[in-house]
Amino acid sequence: MIRRHKYGLDQSMGRAIAECLGDELPVHAEDYDLVMPVPLHPSRLRWRGFNQAALLAAPVARRLGCELDVRSLIRLVATTPQTAKDIQTRRRNVRNAFAVARPGRIANRRVLLVDDVMTTGATANECARTLRAAGARSVDVLTLARVL
Repeated sequence: MIRRHKYGLDQSMGRAIAECLGDELPVHAEDYDLVMPVPLHPSRLRWRGFNQAALLAAPVARRLGCELDVRSLIRLVATTPQTAKDIQTRRRNVRNAFAVARPGRIANRRVLLVDDVMTTGATANECARTLRAAGARSVDVLTLARVL
């Protein structure tokens, strides 16, 4: 279902995928100030037509009663897809691929970063590193699925 949504360009799956989060989130509202999705590069966003992580982050933010920020963390580099890469190549692929466009919105805030799938954690780690360098107090990651 996630693959069809992400690579089949089927935005209609977004609501069903968000429902897979279940009734009880494994995170608590009092632990976060801000919810943010892992960003897509503008060229990938134009091609796909939507950011699947943002479609998950919106209901998470709503359920937690936290602010959703889809603009402060940006992807500077149009990285190649990570799917067929080993862990070292994945890390190199996303190294310095992200930036914080609005550091004042991040400074001293507790961020919940949302993505659809985590495999090696390279993308999430690089996003978290970037957010921490911009002054985020903490960064936790919530993903719908984990691929081992």
